[in-house]
Amino acid sequence: MRAVIQRCASARVLVDGAEVAAIGAGLAVFLAAGQGDGPEDVRYTAAKIAGLRVFAGADGRMALGPREAGAAVLLVPQFTLYGDVRRGLRPDFTAAAPPEAGRARLGEVAAALRAAGLEVAEGRFGAHMRVDVDGDGPVTILVDSARAF
Repeated sequence: MRAVIQRCASARVLVDGAEVAAIGAGLAVFLAAGQGDGPEDVRYTAAKIAGLRVFAGADGRMALGPREAGAAVLLVPQFTLYGDVRRGLRPDFTAAAPPEAGRARLGEVAAALRAAGLEVAEGRFGAHMRVDVDGDGPVTILVDSARAF
């Protein structure tokens, strides 16, 4: 699985002009499943998101995870994180999971985050979404269950 995680002051998803998900301060997580991703990838990715210490502690340094900071999570399905442009300029998405598997893995991550005690809002899988993120920092972290950055 791949995730691009942005610390935000707020974030929301609109579909056809209507807001379908929104959070205040927290993490905007653009998330995609890859071919062959399974339970271990879900566990790894959810644990990284739930424990990511990017919120300010008492000394002003990044020390708190989203639970300790009272932060919410907005999950935005984004299969384009698997776009491969190494050969040419048109992205190849064959490394992304098929839609049914991608939807299932993203749902499993959302469930794992909720089980970890986080408030989770979700964009709409397969929809054309407008995503508004009011970035905070900016802080942007990449997570890939197949390799470390």
